[in-house]
Amino acid sequence: MQSVRRSTSPAPILGAIPRAVLLTCALSGHALAQDATPQRDDDAQVVEVKGQRSGEERIAPGTGARSLPGSVTTVTSEDIATLNVGRDISNVFRRVPGVVANNIDQGDTGNGFRMRGFATQGTHGADTAIYIDGVPQNIPSSQGGAGHGPAFLEWMTGEMIDSVDIIKGPVSALYGDQNRAGSVAITTREGGAATPSSAAVTLESYGGRRGTLVLSGEHGAVRSLLIADRYSIDGFRARSGTDRSNLFWKLSTNIGDGVYSLRATYYKSKYAGAGYLSLPALEAGLDPHSVMYDLPGFGDAHRRTLVFNRRPASGQAGWFATAYVEDFERSRAIQNSTVLHTFGYDDRSISGARAGNTWTFDDAAVLTVGVETRRDKGDAFRQQNRNWQPTANYVNNQDLDLLTYGVFVQGQYRVLPTLKLHGGARYDRFDYDLVNRKLPAASADYKGSVVTPKYGAIWNLQPDVELYANVAQGFRSPAAEQISTSGSLGPLGAAGGRVNADIDPSRVRSHDLGFNARPLEGLKVSGAVYYIQNEDEIINTAPDVFVASGQTTRKGFELDVNYQLSSAFSAYVSYGRILRARLDNPAPGTGAQLSVPHHTWKAGLQHRRAAGPGTLTLNGDVYVTAGNPYYMGTPLYERDMPTYVRYDLKASYDIGKVQASLFATLHPHKFASDIAYGTAAGLVVSTVPQASGGASLRYFF
Repeated sequence: MQSVRRSTSPAPILGAIPRAVLLTCALSGHALAQDATPQRDDDAQVVEVKGQRSGEERIAPGTGARSLPGSVTTVTSEDIATLNVGRDISNVFRRVPGVVANNIDQGDTGNGFRMRGFATQGTHGADTAIYIDGVPQNIPSSQGGAGHGPAFLEWMTGEMIDSVDIIKGPVSALYGDQNRAGSVAITTREGGAATPSSAAVTLESYGGRRGTLVLSGEHGAVRSLLIADRYSIDGFRARSGTDRSNLFWKLSTNIGDGVYSLRATYYKSKYAGAGYLSLPALEAGLDPHSVMYDLPGFGDAHRRTLVFNRRPASGQAGWFATAYVEDFERSRAIQNSTVLHTFGYDDRSISGARAGNTWTFDDAAVLTVGVETRRDKGDAFRQQNRNWQPTANYVNNQDLDLLTYGVFVQGQYRVLPTLKLHGGARYDRFDYDLVNRKLPAASADYKGSVVTPKYGAIWNLQPDVELYANVAQGFRSPAAEQISTSGSLGPLGAAGGRVNADIDPSRVRSHDLGFNARPLEGLKVSGAVYYIQNEDEIINTAPDVFVASGQTTRKGFELDVNYQLSSAFSAYVSYGRILRARLDNPAPGTGAQLSVPHHTWKAGLQHRRAAGPGTLTLNGDVYVTAGNPYYMGTPLYERDMPTYVRYDLKASYDIGKVQASLFATLHPHKFASDIAYGTAAGLVVSTVPQASGGASLRYFF
């Protein structure tokens, strides 16, 4: 059996569905993503926790997942099968060096994703461009989530994912808006022999129940993959909980030298969120199960998507295309007092396309050229609710018609047998029509553009030692509230308002220097240092409060080591260090430090062996963040959030067509949380259980 691997290394180039179908899914269980087919023999085989993909990805310079002069971690479906994914799809990033990823833990409210000192606190994935099958996931100017550019990945389950490439820094020209910290490219699975059919149920702590049905097959030349998932949980906190339905259907076929696919997805969720609790109050005896202001938040979401894709059937050379339409509706109410909520709502119709071609010139050069466009049209508002009823007061209320265009080019040329030069650039244009219902005089037609070049080189110093460097720019589009301001809380149709028609997209300039090495058989070591300057930073200063803060600077480094000791044992360890993440010119009376953890440690072990008639796989992971600054008091003074430690344990036993799993998550520090905000009154946190666990049973057929 060929081992499956993942590593930090240069980065890659590239109508509602009937609810009745959901009833084909079993109605219980809160599950782990279990994609891999269980072993059917007694040989001790291993799915590596970390490693580098096979050499077939180096077919030509500039193609495949190891071509760019930057840092990437690839997570495969086999990796996901060994993780405690559970209710939070962000857990697929659990082992990625330097990445802090989580659900915001207030129901289905988005996925926090932080790396390289970006996306402070709860910005829900902003500052990282996230694409799934070529479709951008960041939602501009969202009001039913948090701020500008959040990513909502709850429509996915682990069974849907084939691979995830996490690209550090804005080095790839293929990814546009929000590509400041980097980008994430997710590819979904196809049906047929590569994906087994299965049914699974899972029970978990705090009323977690999940059922999953995977139907994979081939019908003539067409491969089909249908995944139905039903999930609910009562929650650790009082008066919280989530009820979610997911449906995924993908049809694929080969025509000539291309693979064509059509994917339809449906997602529906209803949830309640218990809010945040004061750390000083918790330390004084407040029940960690309590609800903020004794008033739960709430929300729901609906999402329907249809995606067409074309890609080359072999390698990267050839033309690619994506077209998509989406109906996106989401609401979220956040408690402000014992009687008040701020109710955010998005009702958006999203469509877009991208297309391009990659040419390879033997082993000497490669060139990719492409275009993309996206239209986002609909309503976005935040309204004050009192005693669960809407009032006439709004934070903002806008009719959005957002049209964006992009053109990108990227290439590499082998100037020497051991040296490749890289170059790329994007041109992106924004054409926005903003109708401000709260302050009609602030309605605006906005037009803007940005060019972001990228340069780099890869030098194979030795056959097992590779050095790379890049200088790259990335950008973030202006938010609707930056262009057309809405002022303080008030009714619709009020006088006043301000238009910032000359505002430019926020840009970063990033410098990277890194290496990949294999000093010993089975040992892989990677590292990178980076320096980033950002114009017009948007800072999350409190739950749902975002302000412009001027220029920021970030410096840091990452190290990653993984070791395949034998066919049955592997291990990894990584360390991310942020040396500087601060405002360059803070306003008087404000703090300069950005709220991001300055230390991130990750480590894990895997052991796999024959046990009786089946195969036993054991996984253990530890994750630590420390040195996360925040400010409190009057005048403000700096403190660090409590060190956060998380242990994930999992044991799976495969016998015949059955796979049984036990898993647990431990948080040894009582009130430490990955989800916390600094306020003048002190730190507020979303409390998590010190121990949780569950069991899953899957049958393959």
